Amino acid sequence: MNLKRFGVPAVIAVTAAIALSSCAANEGGAAPSESASSLSGNLVGAGASSQDAAQQAWIAGFQTANPDVTIDYDPSGSGAGRETFLEGASDFAGSDRAFDDEEIAAGGFAKCAADTDIVELPLYISPIAVIFNVEGVDTLNLDAATIAGIFAGSITKWNDPAIVALNPDATLPDLAITPVHRSDDSGTTENFTDYLGAAAPDVWTYEADGVWPFEGGEAAQGTSGVVDAVTNGTGTIGYADASRAGDLGTVAVQVGDEFVEFSPEAAAAIVDASPEAEGRSEGDIAIEIDRTSEEAGVYPIVLVSYLIGCQDYDDDENVELVKSYFSYMASPEGQDVAAEAAGSAPISDALREQVTAAIDSIQ
Repeated sequence: MNLKRFGVPAVIAVTAAIALSSCAANEGGAAPSESASSLSGNLVGAGASSQDAAQQAWIAGFQTANPDVTIDYDPSGSGAGRETFLEGASDFAGSDRAFDDEEIAAGGFAKCAADTDIVELPLYISPIAVIFNVEGVDTLNLDAATIAGIFAGSITKWNDPAIVALNPDATLPDLAITPVHRSDDSGTTENFTDYLGAAAPDVWTYEADGVWPFEGGEAAQGTSGVVDAVTNGTGTIGYADASRAGDLGTVAVQVGDEFVEFSPEAAAAIVDASPEAEGRSEGDIAIEIDRTSEEAGVYPIVLVSYLIGCQDYDDDENVELVKSYFSYMASPEGQDVAAEAAGSAPISDALREQVTAAIDSIQ
């Protein structure tokens, strides 16, 4: 399923539906109804801008059901969000990557009780679309080596034999390819380059990084900049959150013997098919995406963004708020709200069960 238009906001309608829910946060994870809510207080979060649209929808739904609660989320970026959480200036963080082993070993999480663990919950899963603008071509099948060659600059024409061989029925012009990448430090870039390096290591010889590793092609600021550059160019190709693909051409990526288009289901499937990082505490659900998986129906170019909190807060004042808000985001209702507002992929029931256990451990 090609979901070029699956990111249309529908926050108001979904929020109204959520307000009718009567399930408590600890019963299935849904936000309690307005009449049943006894929660109050202010919750502060900061971090990944990729989550911003989802966070605004989550906040609207949760505050509607809990009118005495105020939640503030600053989409300052993943790195800034992790630093803010470390310093104790926020109750939770949003991050496009989990804390690494060295950061966790260093500790210093100011909001957390001494010698306690953190919880990291993969609650925002977004497929990254490879988007292009070639007149008369709506979709292309590409393998990892060809995608890597295009972005590395070794494949420079749309009628290159490597592209033609994978798309024998397409009419491909003798036209220069202009690859477009992010100019800013981006979790999308880090995940995209991680895919290229893992799936096509002989072609893409750079380390995964949020900063584009070399000069060349066209650089654009943010997701909007990349989409605009691809849309307004000729023969352009880029990468962006799938919710922003619009009417641009999109790539089906080779996985095993099939070509898989992006979809919420395929994005969630690669998360379930991937291992967790070793050596983590029980509530630290850090996923190591298997970019080379050959499982049927998985889409390997995804961004997994985390909600991060303390397993044991030094101050108990906001513990119930954190648990209730995390439970709402993880609930089927919360995941559907994010999908409607931001085009994200709802987590699977299996992952939700694991996330719920992690949330229950917060104290």
